[in-house]
Amino acid sequence: MAKYKIEWSVEARLDLLDILGFYIERNKSASYSNKLNTKISRSIKLIGQNPLIGIKTEVDSVRALITGDYQIIYEIHYKLIVVVMIWDCRRDPEDKIVDFRVKNK
Repeated sequence: MAKYKIEWSVEARLDLLDILGFYIERNKSASYSNKLNTKISRSIKLIGQNPLIGIKTEVDSVRALITGDYQIIYEIHYKLIVVVMIWDCRRDPEDKIVDFRVKNK
């Protein structure tokens, strides 16, 4: 399968920065955050190589790949993947609102 271009929404970037910042603050070290960032980056690279790897969602163009305790929620466009959310699966699912972040509903 052809490699897709990866783009991040502003909100997804902020999600990731919030998660990484939380662990830097909590652990008083960037070590775990660096490992987590590498793990998420590798998963996103895998999505770029095989966009159908994630599980389907209610929205046809949106999928989610679980990586550890996190879901990488992304939208598939022609030759383009847009990461729309990084979600901590330990949070209350009622707080997860993806619809307003998705362009093609």
